[in-house]
Amino acid sequence: MRTLFLSPLFIVITICSYAQTSDLFTINKDSSGFELTMKGASLLASLPLKCIDQEYPNKTSHTSASDSDHILTPKQIHPAFFGCFDWHSCVHGHWMMIRLLKKFPGLPEAAVIRNAISKTITADNILTEVKYFEAPMANAWERTYGWAWLLKLDEELSTWNDEDGKKWHAALQPLTKKIIARWVAFLPKQTYPNRTGVHPNTAFGLVFAYDYANTVKDTAFEKAIVYYSKKLYGNDKNVPASWEPDGSDFLSPALEEIDLMRRVLPPDAFMKWFNSFITPAGLKHLTKSPIVSDRTDYQIVHLDGLCFSRSWCMKGLASALPASSPFKKMMMRSAIQHLSTALPEIVSGNYGGEHWLGSFAVYALLH
Repeated sequence: MRTLFLSPLFIVITICSYAQTSDLFTINKDSSGFELTMKGASLLASLPLKCIDQEYPNKTSHTSASDSDHILTPKQIHPAFFGCFDWHSCVHGHWMMIRLLKKFPGLPEAAVIRNAISKTITADNILTEVKYFEAPMANAWERTYGWAWLLKLDEELSTWNDEDGKKWHAALQPLTKKIIARWVAFLPKQTYPNRTGVHPNTAFGLVFAYDYANTVKDTAFEKAIVYYSKKLYGNDKNVPASWEPDGSDFLSPALEEIDLMRRVLPPDAFMKWFNSFITPAGLKHLTKSPIVSDRTDYQIVHLDGLCFSRSWCMKGLASALPASSPFKKMMMRSAIQHLSTALPEIVSGNYGGEHWLGSFAVYALLH
């Protein structure tokens, strides 16, 4: 692959962006990484706290089976995860707060967070959530985006030596087991991957599922993920990266696929696959931050999320590339640029972005 040229304009824009967000996160002098500050953690924690028990507006995506079923409120259907506009956003809002508690034990919002989660993740509430997944028309509900975030939440709790964390982890297990069973049943049926830049993206879901299985040592689940990831993506070549993004993307189909394959392939095999998958021009195209024209539009604001997801994918790719790769530093610089572009916009005052973007920012900063 050819060496890419970073223009002076790219460098100037990046440096200016760093200055705007220096109180929220710090950047290593050699641009090799970044760290969330306590001030940044406190700001981000405030976002899910505002909506974790806010029932409306709400997008349930519920399929009604009868009159009585149709008139249930979001909280009646999902007593654990009814807030933050939709089920999956509420789930990853919980994950985000727990991740911040683990990373920043002295977080000013710690007591409020613990009190809020103690009311939502209870044994009874989770059993009601499980019953919803057992409904006849719920087989594909939240597949696989919501499934992925539920496993990310459980993964976070599984590695936390904390009394509240242990209690929440135990309560969550029936739902975790239900999600894994659904995923194992679905994998052999997925003849084709979903390559969109929104919720159904197959690669994104498999990345989180793989990390969960690897962390909790579920070797059977991990082997299944590796097998079907290779089957779905192993022969991919010449991804049309220049087509990205679509107008409502919060994921990069190309980068999500790379993020998955770097996990499931040995380093040498990954580099061979990577070099056939994306061209230098395609990779360079993905370093251009998306334009967000209207943050009050619930679809257009997805592009702020795209900045965060690109950032974590580029950071992961940089870690996988050999030291001799001409793209290693470029990916890390672009990861920081994307983060710097979106982070100042995360508190927009509009619910369309604030109810979910914090989770993407925290994952980009702390994974």
